[in-house]
Amino acid sequence: MESQIILILFGGFLLLMAIGAPITVALGVSTLISFLYLDENPIKFVQIAFTSVGSFPLMALPAFILAGALMEAAGLSRRLINVAESFAGPFTGGMSAATVFACLFFGAISGSGPATTAAVGMLMIPAMIQRGYGRSYASAITASSGGLGIVIPPSIPLIIFGIAALGMPAPPAAVEQFGQFQTVSIPKLFIAGFMPAFLIAGSLLLMNYILARKHGYKGSSEGWSARLIWCEMYRGFWALMAPVVILGGIYSGFFTPTEAAIVAIFYTLAVGTFIYRELSWTKLFTALETTTWLTGRVLLIMFTATVFGRLLVENQIPAVIADGMLSVTSNIYIIWALVILFLLFVGMFMETLATILILVPVMLPVAYSVGIDPIHFGVVMVCCLGIGFQTPPLGENLFIASGISNISIEKISVAALPFAFINTIAIFIIAYVPEITLWLPRVLGY
Repeated sequence: MESQIILILFGGFLLLMAIGAPITVALGVSTLISFLYLDENPIKFVQIAFTSVGSFPLMALPAFILAGALMEAAGLSRRLINVAESFAGPFTGGMSAATVFACLFFGAISGSGPATTAAVGMLMIPAMIQRGYGRSYASAITASSGGLGIVIPPSIPLIIFGIAALGMPAPPAAVEQFGQFQTVSIPKLFIAGFMPAFLIAGSLLLMNYILARKHGYKGSSEGWSARLIWCEMYRGFWALMAPVVILGGIYSGFFTPTEAAIVAIFYTLAVGTFIYRELSWTKLFTALETTTWLTGRVLLIMFTATVFGRLLVENQIPAVIADGMLSVTSNIYIIWALVILFLLFVGMFMETLATILILVPVMLPVAYSVGIDPIHFGVVMVCCLGIGFQTPPLGENLFIASGISNISIEKISVAALPFAFINTIAIFIIAYVPEITLWLPRVLGY
């Protein structure tokens, strides 16, 4: 029975994907066929799907999407980018390094990789080209840095992982062998994402410096100006305060991640309307339209992916896959290598949120079985999928950067390969050194 369900579920899903069906349709149809094969009442499909979007933490998803769209419309993102650019100065590859910092800043507001790439790329790619950077290089560094948007908190994929992992307790055998695992919570995941995000950003800056020296991309002729930095920080003070208010409120316990997203919306509305005075009715309706479209797309995937995952769990398919992997090896480092390489491969073809919802029920039991902490696993999983934004054929960030720079995706993909390589090395370091992820939450009492 188990082998037949695996064949129907995954075979149907892969077949529908191969003929070009949208991922939501592929997930939904393969799951519905499996329900009918098991003689389950199809109404259960609808009930599980409805329950999947009824959780309180999930309310943070559309709120953070709206907050990111409003911050771009209100001029906060432009001021954050100006601050990052002021630090570039005469340094080799300074403009592209500023792009990495700008993506970190904006990612700490939007929680989205494509949104970060679009917001930063619209300003930084033309600026880099004007300074003599190659179009493919300017696009590649922006697309690669955009992936930081889903690692630095608040991260939408980390929210989705937290929701998916909450219903996946550690198997009794794993608890008996390794002791009690810590519980998964979204604030804990957010805190755990900080140091890995900065490590990945550091790896991008290192590769950027090497490539900038090779290509001769110099800094500005005006030199480094403390006065310019101070002026840009003064102009962008309220923009810089946005991540401080959002993350500070979460980690101080003043409000939950869901409440923080609502605070972010009202903060942006107040700053954009009364301080910067750039938020018009037209921009407001555009931000609402963008939020509606993105949220609807994400929720449709969540509907079908949650039912897909529930069917896997109910038929003990994750346990079968975990036993299969553990029969090959129980070495935690080899398991980590297999998991990372698999996630990198899947991330090239599948949308990030769908991947998380489908694979958490499959791979988290494997992680528990070798003693991997669920918070650590979640951060590494999201880091791996972040590379998928800069690798074809899916590569959402590549498409966005290509549209801005008017250069082919093939050329950007080739230019992005060194950044994908250095990011992969950073992810292996994060996986093999758990303290990079777990030290900060422990210090802060989580």
